[in-house]
Amino acid sequence: MSLLTHVMDHSLDEGYAEASARREADGTAGLPRSLKAKLGLAAGLVLAALVVTLGAAEARMAAPVLAKERHELIDRVERADQRADGLERDIERLRTNVADRQRAALKQPGGGQGELVALLAGATEVRGPGIKLVVDDAKGSSSNGGGPRESSGFSDTGRLRDRDMQKIVNGLWQSGAEAVSINGQRLTELSAIRAAGDAILVDNKPLVPPYEVLAVGDKKRLGTAFQDSADGQYLHVLQESYGIRSTLSAQDEVRLPAASSLTVRTATAAEQQKGAS
Repeated sequence: MSLLTHVMDHSLDEGYAEASARREADGTAGLPRSLKAKLGLAAGLVLAALVVTLGAAEARMAAPVLAKERHELIDRVERADQRADGLERDIERLRTNVADRQRAALKQPGGGQGELVALLAGATEVRGPGIKLVVDDAKGSSSNGGGPRESSGFSDTGRLRDRDMQKIVNGLWQSGAEAVSINGQRLTELSAIRAAGDAILVDNKPLVPPYEVLAVGDKKRLGTAFQDSADGQYLHVLQESYGIRSTLSAQDEVRLPAASSLTVRTATAAEQQKGAS
């Protein structure tokens, strides 16, 4: 009976009573819960609207500055393009001037010797009978990776190496070639054939297989002499053992361009030493 008496005397839980007392003290006891939620939502919306308004105002303030910077960058790019175009025109004008002076010098007495020197040095275009040697990697070697092309000897990758190309070119020179080019790159006495990763370089310019080697010379004797030479036999070993592909054909006329870059060197007379007194 005492339990029933306690429940009847204290029908409202003491925790609810304390919470009600706190709401009355805060002054929110009379507000329904839904109204408080609406007030909180409204406050949040007001705050969000304020943030968006401030952001839009800052964007409007920054827009003229950004537009000005954009126009300045466009002007700088256009001026740089104009300077580059002007330099290209100057280069072409100077190149034409040099070529005209060279032709004028060759027309003078004794100029034929200078023409021969220019031809042998690769400074002028050359055409005439010769041979065309096309060399390519083994079938499927590119899909297997194959590794870098620099090598000091044989390597069973089916890929032509820089050393292989060096031997081929040297064999052509020794067989009587008067001028040689690889994929349109004219070779001179100062040309370097190297490799960098996946590419063979001729004077630091990368080449892509298949490699078309053109050589000016006697089209009959040049091809036969190359095939019979040690370097020609070296290429044959590459074909038989590693699948390197190559074809050699005589040509009635091949055309080789002038070397793209030449290192000009001059000589000066040394002063004679005076005899001892």
